[in-house]
Amino acid sequence: MAGVAGSSPAEAGGGGSGSSSSSGGGSSSDGVGSGPPAEAEAVAADWMLEFACHCLCRHFGEGRAAPFRRWRDVAQALINGLSKIPTHQKKTVYLCQLLVRIAEGKNLECHIENDERMSPLESALSFWTLLEREEIKLEKLHGDIRRLIQIQIVAVHMENGYFKEAAEVLERLFTDSESDKPLRVKLATIIKSKDPYVPLLQTFSYDLLTSKIKSYIEPFMKRTETSFLIQAATKHVEPKGLGATALQNKTVNENDKRNLETNRRSMEEQQSVMDQSPGGIKKPTVRPHPGRKPRVSSVLQSLNSLQNVGKHGDALACGRRRQRWTYKEDLELKSGIKEFGVGNWAKILVHGDFNNRTSVMLKDRWRTLCRIEQG
Repeated sequence: MAGVAGSSPAEAGGGGSGSSSSSGGGSSSDGVGSGPPAEAEAVAADWMLEFACHCLCRHFGEGRAAPFRRWRDVAQALINGLSKIPTHQKKTVYLCQLLVRIAEGKNLECHIENDERMSPLESALSFWTLLEREEIKLEKLHGDIRRLIQIQIVAVHMENGYFKEAAEVLERLFTDSESDKPLRVKLATIIKSKDPYVPLLQTFSYDLLTSKIKSYIEPFMKRTETSFLIQAATKHVEPKGLGATALQNKTVNENDKRNLETNRRSMEEQQSVMDQSPGGIKKPTVRPHPGRKPRVSSVLQSLNSLQNVGKHGDALACGRRRQRWTYKEDLELKSGIKEFGVGNWAKILVHGDFNNRTSVMLKDRWRTLCRIEQG
């Protein structure tokens, strides 16, 4: 992944800073063409790193992936330029690296560390340990985040069908301490069951982890609001009639308007399909793949999920809950599981012919079928 170091921050970078010499007359002692003193470069780098980390935290909290990736690359370049991490910047560096890894937590194809066995979340746990060491006093939030990272490391492997790897990572995660034993035993039992949707993993979810991380970064955000670069940037835009807050609100409002318009159009399109009788449904203009029957309902549902139009999902879900599962849908579900495996609900949904179902509905129906067959 671009912009993400494959080594620990303490090992990252090696670029020393110093004065640049002029090229074409005059020596550095003349002051002609010379760069800023090394001390000034270090101070400026401090400001930039703190600013980059502040931006990372803000975009992580707002769930804005594209600007998060841009500031990730900026922060990583600054970190790589450090010959060693100054003591006062350790928490900032560790926090940047933690957020990068949490953001990639579900992506097992992303190899951040040199050891390819180590998933992004397992790497995140090592940086969380470093952050804990920098804290004067550990709060309940610290323990909650540690447990959530540990649980989600196992959960993500299981969701992707890597049960053997989940067992291996469990051995690496936990020591023989008595305090770790209850959670270790529970996770070992869950891995043996090969069910990634047990209540423990659903309760201590990835969404809950990101929510706790957002709570953790709030104090850092408040503290860095008074940093030099943020204050200077705010003063620069204020004379133009746009303070930093007003500028941010304007951007958010414009985004909200665009999202509302997109959602409204999507709702109208879906409603026009749902309101018509089965015999009068207008098929969308889709060029079918040679030899493959176009599946309108599954394609619409897939696009609905990808566009993240969850704000009106509750209204649609109410209608879906009254829909009984047909024998044909059960066959499609079983066929999809046979082809793609348990847990790959999104793939099964896209390739199967279902009537306005979601991935969660497929998972729940499969658990129901299993209980029926066992009973």
